[in-house]
Amino acid sequence: MDWLSIKEFLLDTLKYIVTIILILFIVLYVVSITQVVGNSMYPTLKDGEVLILNKFIYNFKDIEREDIISLRYADTKYLIKRVIGLPGEKIEIINNKLYINDKEYQEDYLKNNLKYKDFYLKDLGYDKIPKDMYLVLGDNRENSLDSRKIGLIKKSEINGKILLRMWPLNKIKFF
Repeated sequence: MDWLSIKEFLLDTLKYIVTIILILFIVLYVVSITQVVGNSMYPTLKDGEVLILNKFIYNFKDIEREDIISLRYADTKYLIKRVIGLPGEKIEIINNKLYINDKEYQEDYLKNNLKYKDFYLKDLGYDKIPKDMYLVLGDNRENSLDSRKIGLIKKSEINGKILLRMWPLNKIKFF
């Protein structure tokens, strides 16, 4: 083996190592693939749909109302929910209408004719949402494990924002 062959081999090996490290970095810290389990986000998301999660975005951008997020719950379970309440806000749901700081907020993404129990932030022991905490709800309010049952979500429990529905192919959509 001559010097040129050894040099080419080392350069090729280095390229492969750098590529593997880059892919690992992206998978661990930037994006991941997740799947919808259950119907708590119906009609926006359906059971079995495959999504791409942006895990990096909240390092540069604040969490916003209506963001669809993935969050850690009960150590091994991940939930997909919509951010409804932000820090410093008073949230109430009365007669199937959302009120933020005593003003009605229109939720165009919900199914019509939903019937679910009224909710008051005071039910969770708060007058206003504390700093670095969020109220999250499923779009299918009649059938959703969300802040009404599990409480407010800490920012540190949020894995990231849903970026894209990639499956089924006929329903690809950016969020």
